[in-house]
Amino acid sequence: MKLDVPRFTERFGSVSLHGVQRVYELDSGHKNKNTKTESEVIRSIDDEIISKIEAEMAIVIPIKGERLKLLEGVLSGIPHDCLTIIVSNSPREPIDRYKLEKQAFEQFNRFTEKKSVIIHQKDPGLAKALEAVDYPDLFDSEGKIRNGKGEGMFIGMLLSKMMGKKYVGFVDSDNYVPGAVNEYTKIFSSGIALSSTPYTMVRVSWIYKPKISESGVRFSKLGRVSEMTNQFLNLMISYYTGFETEVIRTGNSGEHCMSVQLAELLTYSSGFSIEPYEIVNLLEQFGGITPPEHKDTMEKGVEVMQIETRNPHFHEEKGDLHIKEMFSQGWGSIFHSKLCHPELREKLKAELVSRGILDKVKEPPQLPKMRPFIDIDILKFEKILKEQTNSLTIFE
Repeated sequence: MKLDVPRFTERFGSVSLHGVQRVYELDSGHKNKNTKTESEVIRSIDDEIISKIEAEMAIVIPIKGERLKLLEGVLSGIPHDCLTIIVSNSPREPIDRYKLEKQAFEQFNRFTEKKSVIIHQKDPGLAKALEAVDYPDLFDSEGKIRNGKGEGMFIGMLLSKMMGKKYVGFVDSDNYVPGAVNEYTKIFSSGIALSSTPYTMVRVSWIYKPKISESGVRFSKLGRVSEMTNQFLNLMISYYTGFETEVIRTGNSGEHCMSVQLAELLTYSSGFSIEPYEIVNLLEQFGGITPPEHKDTMEKGVEVMQIETRNPHFHEEKGDLHIKEMFSQGWGSIFHSKLCHPELREKLKAELVSRGILDKVKEPPQLPKMRPFIDIDILKFEKILKEQTNSLTIFE
């Protein structure tokens, strides 16, 4: 893959937020000593480097009732050397959707012979394993694992660490274009290869999010939620620096990856607020506003790379209720942050009220948080999970 270096970087404490980088070639070929020396602004990541990183990466797919044809397409786009992890929260009755997903996964793996993992989010054995390692943060009032995309992603991260992977990436299960999924994983590997720190996050910026209507296809640059989420995250930074910025372009990016070294240090927010809160928590922990807990991370720094795709992002439309949940949950994670300026809180609240999502006398929801998993005894977690599970399947 050939891409440019960051044109601009916003530095917030030990966090370097790089401006969007552009991909020039999806495949820049093998390393060749006879080729012309690279320029100062273009970097070429050869196949050998990408393949090596892919072998150390898990790709987590959270799924909840998506059509099986979409899932099969997403699976086909993930490079063979990546470990694929499906975390399903699909209904088990009246039709057992998880059983159908597992059957489709098994059939796919029969032909590809790919190392993969699948588990159901509500697996009682998973709850027992979390309880055994004294981690109740995913439980509801009844002691069961909560619903929520954030919870599914967190489980995927734990499984990635359990399987010994160095990097963990996330891809949504509702993507119509397998080639786009393949590009996301190449972007993950390329961003990691360019990073100068072990604490790295790479977030995908979609070149277009097309909208299909009777009049044709409209190639929009941003989705309905993304534009405003980016604006509020940038304002949060601006209130501290005193300078307006537009550096954040991936506040709601479901397609992103992290080094496990970074992932295990972060606090996560429930549901659809997980993606914007990852950025918020990076700034909270490593922005220099509060005393640091992790000196090594502060010294080596955290890099957030945003890389624009060449493929447009065609995905399933899930209706206005889903959009409203993303608005209220995502913006709520910004609203309740200790970094959120009072003026920004008022702007967030006014926007939610104007959209009919929030009552004037109320505040956005403050969703449950999931603490860093760095101190979880992963060997004990694995032992209890494998003994108690009724849904975990590992395809070797």
